[in-house]
Amino acid sequence: QREGKTPFEQEETSDRLREGRTSVPQFTNSPTMIVMVGLPARGKTYISTKLTRYLNWIGVKTKVFNVGQYRRQATCSYNSYQFFRPDNEEAMKIRKACAVAALQDVCEYISREQGQVVVFDATNTTQDRREVILNFAKENGYKVNFLSFSLLKIEMCSSNLCDMKLSSPDYAGCDKEEAVADFLKRIECYTMTYVPLDDTKDRNLSYIKIFNVGSRYLVNRVQDHIQSRIVYYLMNIHVTPRSIYLCRHGESELNLVGRIGGDSGLSSRGAKFASTLGTYMRGQCISDLKVWTSHMKRTIQTAEALGVQYEQWKALNEIDAGVCEEMTYEEIQEHFPEEFALRDQDKYRYRYPKGESYEDLVQRLEPVIMELERQENVLVICHQAVMRCLLAYFLDKSANELPYLKCPLHTVLKLTPVAYGCKVESVFLNIEAVNTHRDKPVVNMKYDFSSFKHKRLNTSRSVNET
Repeated sequence: QREGKTPFEQEETSDRLREGRTSVPQFTNSPTMIVMVGLPARGKTYISTKLTRYLNWIGVKTKVFNVGQYRRQATCSYNSYQFFRPDNEEAMKIRKACAVAALQDVCEYISREQGQVVVFDATNTTQDRREVILNFAKENGYKVNFLSFSLLKIEMCSSNLCDMKLSSPDYAGCDKEEAVADFLKRIECYTMTYVPLDDTKDRNLSYIKIFNVGSRYLVNRVQDHIQSRIVYYLMNIHVTPRSIYLCRHGESELNLVGRIGGDSGLSSRGAKFASTLGTYMRGQCISDLKVWTSHMKRTIQTAEALGVQYEQWKALNEIDAGVCEEMTYEEIQEHFPEEFALRDQDKYRYRYPKGESYEDLVQRLEPVIMELERQENVLVICHQAVMRCLLAYFLDKSANELPYLKCPLHTVLKLTPVAYGCKVESVFLNIEAVNTHRDKPVVNMKYDFSSFKHKRLNTSRSVNET
């Protein structure tokens, strides 16, 4: 049986309905600039993109400002490395103007769009350029954390050239060998004036030095919670080729009757999917595959059919629906009409009474993401809400998009990290299952919720009585 809400809880719910959701929490006490430092082909843009995706996923509003894009917009076309020669005065003026324009947009983003973190993606290889950025940040009250990249092994740079830089718009349609030769000369141009961060002269600055794509780190003067999280994240990621497989458990008995949550076992079709999943994964020929499940029966039963060892994560348990566990959506709408309406208003931040929100779930799953970044090939057998959260991280989906991502039963998503994103392959294993997806409703924000204010909800009826 379910307990009814107290008058105070009813009043609180009505206030939430009338006033809308609370604002997004601020994780920083002042805006932060993450400033990249390093020669080309060191992984700055790769890390900028990945770090921004992570910060946005955990709820820290973040944006990348890539100065190279400003330069491409300011010039008609790229001719050659000559543009980057330090004695090319005309080009130097253009490059400085592009950096200033990017800084102006940083200020606009923080002041008008309430950005919390910006990632300033450029080489920033001279002391003069870094001093300009520091003065700009000081004038505007921003914190600065430099992220420096160094490669001691030249073959790592060559690999980066082939994988990422040759796909740059600067070399569109160019011969590969000519593009490589030109880009190496561009690096030489930057090297002429490159002044790395100095552990003695720059000891008062906040910075993180990354050597050889993460083989060693040097951290200096971390200033706050966000910078600590950034350090932890950066120390967990790697660039080793791998694939992550995401799928839900096989169809469950509660799925068949349209009830959410609970801890039921697999249906007959769910068991058939589990067996087919084992055949599919063996066909992938991955010798070092790791399999993760939640603590719930339906994921464990799915993994058991694979005949391999698996690791159980409580953090992978389905979203807690609180008092709405094992109810159908129709029952929730009947017995919890105000909660049903509130969830439609803001599904990401809505929290079930005595349960969780998607926002809570993202926080719960952060250790899972960290461990996924550390691992190589992993199969994660999880649940609909959990899979949406994980997928949103890898595909860089917003909080508004996340709760409505389609994650059908009996379908495997193979995620393969590529240069600046993730390649997705969707594989339906040809075992029919119920559709548990609910499309985003059209919400009338002018709806009168006042009728809910003093309504005492009858939540004492059991599911079997409805």
